[in-house]
Amino acid sequence: MNTNSSKEETVLSIENPNAKTKVRAYRWTICGLLFFATTINYIDRQVLGILAPVLQKDIGWNELDYGYIVTAFSAAYAIGLLFVGRFIDKVGTKIGYSISIFIWSIAAMGHALVKTVFGFGLARFALGIGESGNFPAAIKATAEWFPKKERAFATGLFNSGANIGAVVAPLVVPWITLTWGWQEAFIFTGLLGFIWIVLWVWLYEIPEKHKKVSKEELAFIQSDPVEVQTEKIPWMKLFKYKQTWAFFIAKFLTDPIWWFYLYWLPKFLNERYHLDLANLGLPLIVIYTMTSIGSIGGGWLSGAFIKRGWSINKGRKMVMLICAILIVPIVFASVVPEWWAVGLIGLAAASHQGWSANLFTTASDMFPKKAVGSVVGLGGMAGAIGGMFIATAAGFILQITGSYMILFIISGSVYLLALLIFQILAPKMQGAQL
Repeated sequence: MNTNSSKEETVLSIENPNAKTKVRAYRWTICGLLFFATTINYIDRQVLGILAPVLQKDIGWNELDYGYIVTAFSAAYAIGLLFVGRFIDKVGTKIGYSISIFIWSIAAMGHALVKTVFGFGLARFALGIGESGNFPAAIKATAEWFPKKERAFATGLFNSGANIGAVVAPLVVPWITLTWGWQEAFIFTGLLGFIWIVLWVWLYEIPEKHKKVSKEELAFIQSDPVEVQTEKIPWMKLFKYKQTWAFFIAKFLTDPIWWFYLYWLPKFLNERYHLDLANLGLPLIVIYTMTSIGSIGGGWLSGAFIKRGWSINKGRKMVMLICAILIVPIVFASVVPEWWAVGLIGLAAASHQGWSANLFTTASDMFPKKAVGSVVGLGGMAGAIGGMFIATAAGFILQITGSYMILFIISGSVYLLALLIFQILAPKMQGAQL
């Protein structure tokens, strides 16, 4: 991730497509900030999953209790996303993002103060409220700072922060826990958000007002056809559009699978292959390193297709289809040796992130910038509702069967279904006429 604000690149001149000019690429600094915010988001989110085997012994919860704790986060995330997209559209990305990360950082540190199942449920609920602002704010910032031909790549880059966070957490959290204790793991990781807020307030502004954005870069950022300015869009009005439902249903079906990986993967490796806290790190690092490649590669590939002359519709959906097919083999993950399972899960998780980078970008492809935060918020809410179902269902399935096979079968099959529904509802990904 190159976040150097002095970076320059050669692009075609807006006035003369045959001429080339040097454009200072400050927008990639903004992408770097989004990347680090998403990294912190997933570090804070994953601490509980990594510590689950330890906390299960210390606190004394069972599979159902853990499912309910995860459900508390999902419920709060869904409730937050019901309002946060609209809130960010109203107050702006700079203020909205700052408030969001402040809330979730306080909540992350608050986990250190609780010692009961109910207490962890409350802490996860507060964390979910705060973290619900991350992706609506990041997608809105991407729409503000990047033309459509770069958005999937930029989204893939910042979204890879989820994977980096998932790599950093198993490196840092076990070491902090074994050195000081699990409470300190929550405190130290929670402090990272406050560092980011200082950088964000210092470096961020919309391109039109930013002093470090040259006229050439601003022209490049604004090179898409001019959007017709719309009046404030009533939240419920968005549900009148098939494009909203395409995004909503795809998120509802596929987001819960990523949450399943995040919260149950350490427990799966511990229970299936008897990996303790000191030995969980390497498999998780391998898996989430693969996901970083998938996130960046998925965003780059659709951009490459579009630059070759493919339509945005064809470019996005082709990558989503490739990712959906690559996820299918995860159905065998629970019945193969340890490193085969790591490889299958890593491939599926990487493909999910490639899918997600393109799915996120479809919101800004189909809706004007003024509505992007709201649409992404609705989609995130749908994913969180799906996450509530998978969390509770996983608790019951594991408590009754003791096997992850059913969960991996679900994980391998929903993406093709989601893409089929998306294609039916948005066959040409036409812009919504708001």
